[in-house]
Amino acid sequence: MAARDSNGNELNEGDSVQVIKDLKVKGSSITLKRGKVFKGVHLTSDDEAVECHEGKSTIVLKTCFLKKV
Repeated sequence: MAARDSNGNELNEGDSVQVIKDLKVKGSSITLKRGKVFKGVHLTSDDEAVECHEGKSTIVLKTCFLKKV
């Protein structure tokens, strides 16, 4: 099964995604605001999660809070 965003679109390696809801990042003081775009996402072995780069750190986001741009 492939990774899918909140609208059911299939996500591929290197796609750009947009956050659909304000999210607090666990273990950090960072809050991701709605509308933030991440380019070049990396798919993980979990179909419900993708890796994104925020500054110099890598964060894992659940696909249910993302939409493909």
